[in-house]
Amino acid sequence: AFKAAVLIQQWYRRHVARLEMRRRCTWRIFQSIEYSCEQDQIKLHNFFSYLMDQFTPSSSKERDFISRMFVSGESYKEAELEKYCDYESIEVPDSYTGPHLSFPLLPDHATALLEAFQQKQQLHARYVLNLLHETRKHLKQLPNISHVSTCYSEEITVCGDLHGQLDDLFLIFYKNGLPSPSKSYVFNGDFVDRGKQSLEILVILFTFLLIYPKEVHLNRGNHEDHMVNLRYGFTKEVMQKYKVHGKKILRMFQNVFCWLPLATLIDQKVLIIHGGISDTTDLDMLEKIQRNRFVSVLRLKKRKESSGKPQIQAINGESESGTDAAPRLSLQPQTAQAPSTANRREFSRWLRQTVQEQIDTCRRLVDISESEPEELTYSSMVSLKDADEPCWTLQEEWKQVLDILWSDPMPQEGCRENKVRGGGCYFGPDVTEKFLEKYSLQFLIRSHECKQEGYEFCHSRKVLTIFSASNYYEIGSNRGAYVKLGPDLIPHFVQYQANKTAHLLTMTQRQGFLVALFAKISRVEESAFRALREKLFAHTSALISAFKSYDRDNTGKITLSNWATAVESVLRLGLPWRMLRPQLVRSAKDGMLEYKSWLDDLAMEQRSQEHIQSSLLEVIYRNRSNLETIFRIIDRDHSGLISFEEFQQTWKLFSSHMNIELTDDGINDLVRSIDFNKDGNIDFNEFLEAFRLVRQCP
Repeated sequence: AFKAAVLIQQWYRRHVARLEMRRRCTWRIFQSIEYSCEQDQIKLHNFFSYLMDQFTPSSSKERDFISRMFVSGESYKEAELEKYCDYESIEVPDSYTGPHLSFPLLPDHATALLEAFQQKQQLHARYVLNLLHETRKHLKQLPNISHVSTCYSEEITVCGDLHGQLDDLFLIFYKNGLPSPSKSYVFNGDFVDRGKQSLEILVILFTFLLIYPKEVHLNRGNHEDHMVNLRYGFTKEVMQKYKVHGKKILRMFQNVFCWLPLATLIDQKVLIIHGGISDTTDLDMLEKIQRNRFVSVLRLKKRKESSGKPQIQAINGESESGTDAAPRLSLQPQTAQAPSTANRREFSRWLRQTVQEQIDTCRRLVDISESEPEELTYSSMVSLKDADEPCWTLQEEWKQVLDILWSDPMPQEGCRENKVRGGGCYFGPDVTEKFLEKYSLQFLIRSHECKQEGYEFCHSRKVLTIFSASNYYEIGSNRGAYVKLGPDLIPHFVQYQANKTAHLLTMTQRQGFLVALFAKISRVEESAFRALREKLFAHTSALISAFKSYDRDNTGKITLSNWATAVESVLRLGLPWRMLRPQLVRSAKDGMLEYKSWLDDLAMEQRSQEHIQSSLLEVIYRNRSNLETIFRIIDRDHSGLISFEEFQQTWKLFSSHMNIELTDDGINDLVRSIDFNKDGNIDFNEFLEAFRLVRQCP
């Protein structure tokens, strides 16, 4: 009996070890594909940015269109934004049965919203715009780094990414309690995208922010960025839910995002940021920069030199005086030659002497009369107060924001570019140690990365990652978690899974742990390999070229080792292909793979879902996400349709880059040929169909 027990125990341990190995491989697949999509987004954005930088508009009409390509809410002056998003002009019909809001908000309003969203009701557009208007006013008065103390509440709860998963937020409130004077929360960014209820999450969080401004704190994440929203779903969600006033709501959201604080500091000892740090992260600089200028962190307008004067352009090609922000000190003098920026003290003294002249210029540019009181934000007051402090270039400030929103920790020493995501950096334990020592901090809390258990320590428990979106990749793929900090600043974790199926699996573990665990891993694993096979199919042509480089005799066969090397050279996902091979390659004789038949099997699997030519389907699979993002970029009014004018101006942008000369009549003929149903607009299906037809042509 003892020997039998030992054998069963050994079998059990081996089986659990194999399941754990499969779980980790599945995780690597999901994460690698996610990060490669982020690379594609940044590459696409950089491409359009390059086109815009190189394009010279021939008319004011073209100039206006190009300025709108990436400039959204930030180009509106204060008065213009208020007029454009005038919620008071929107009437609420008597037939509306959803929740009503009146300001100032009360706890009952928050409760009504929670109940309404649980019942799948929608808040009227008037109330959404009114809420955004009040939220924006509040955020503009907040510092870049919020300071929170445990002295005023028993504990502070920190939540990570939610990504539009409203069930997770409901579960957090159910387990931990609603925000209140005795229950403080810090939500660490990435409220939107990927999930289907991003808007509801923002409405709830903004409501609690206004009701309990001292107890609810929101940090900005890398997805609180209108360029990222174009690809990952928030833009589409808003326009689908509010077809009439969606453009106004989206414009206000974009403007509110850039006013979100960048970090939160608890008891001067625990720093909460969304992504991470770098070896150049400077909290003093982050405290003083004007955060609202960075509407999209993905794009920075290059600095240009003109006649020896420091001329610094703002983000997204917008002059600093053109933002709706509080007046910022311009570094472009009008009456006196600026001293060299090499001598920062002399430059700062000159800057302080000319501040009034620059403010007057700002007033004139944004149509503020002398009698009209000027609204000061926290950032502008800091700028005026510290006018003789060192001045930073826009590039330096942008790098600070980019790093804290996009960076990830790594186990190796040092700090290097984050090529996996395409933005931010990787920072090692030595960078963390120096940073904590410099600012007398105990540890960092960050989010930005999905973790299987919902949280994870690294760097000798000095960096804590917290992720609150459970079942992020697939049902059962991961737990969500939040962390509670008391006056002793010792973290206490609460884990959960919001999906009902996951709860059922957890209950069945009492009767059959292995059965439940195997079923869950198998389901998640199959989803991961399905996504990976789609990725492989989308790169069929490149894979064939890579395989042929190892098949010099044209036998149609390569070794499994060469297969793994070739696949990684094409996809660059950093996956253990030899370990994944049994799930991807079902037949291989004598250690050799017939790669053409293997690729045919991949094509058959995808063609079973789409009745399209294999080579064309490959191209569409590889480019569909980029095509959809390009479509949304061109569709600047987010109507779901591209007007002839929008298409014409965009084509001029492309043709200037590709050195293609095409007359206006030629462009008109082109756009009419794409408008298959002849309704005067191009929808996404027509856009995709045109791409398909072009790819079919020899």
